[in-house]
Formats: sequence, C-alpha cells, structure tokens
Amino acid sequence: MNLQKMMQQAQAMQTKLAEMQAKLESEETEGSAGGGMVKVRLNGKRKLLNVSIDDSLMKPDEKEVLEDLLVAAHNDACGKIDSSASQKMSEVTSGLNLPPGMKLPF
Repeated sequence: MNLQKMMQQAQAMQTKLAEMQAKLESEETEGSAGGGMVKVRLNGKRKLLNVSIDDSLMKPDEKEVLEDLLVAAHNDACGKIDSSASQKMSEVTSGLNLPPGMKLPF
C-alpha cells in the first residue's frame, strides 16, 4: 500500500513539474542595470527577447560602460528567473518528504 501511495505521489509531482516548467518558459522577466539605463527582457528559457538602452549611453566613449551594463542587466534577469524557479519548485515539492539536499528535477 505504501509503495502505491509513493507512486501516485511521484506521478502527481511529475505532472506538476511539467506544468511548472511550461509556465516558467512562458513567463518573461526583466533585468536592469545602471539605474534602469539598460534593460533586458528574457523568457524562462533565458532567451533574450528585448534590449533597451538609454540614449545617453550611445556614445563611443561609453562603449565599455554599456557592455558592462548589458552583462549586469542580463545577470539580473537570470537571477530573477532562478529565484522564481526555486520558489515554484518549493511549492511543487512542499508536501513531499525529500531527503535534505535532494533537488528536483533530477
């Protein structure tokens, strides 16, 4: 009986994980840097969808600053995606008694 219950829980979790992954992939996240002077928008698969750059950074002598801000904005968006995914994962696995350190999906 206990094994059957575990299998049912595993199937339910697998369904929830698939739903969560589909939802995450469809979400869009914005990252910014330089006080909002550079913004990037990514989807849940980290595909770059849009870049917005303040006109004041469009000068040849601002090239390195702009490059650094683009990297920072991208990293900001990726951090938000990771945080959202972790939160949703903990919601999916909240009823399970997983061993410490075990992360899903495997």
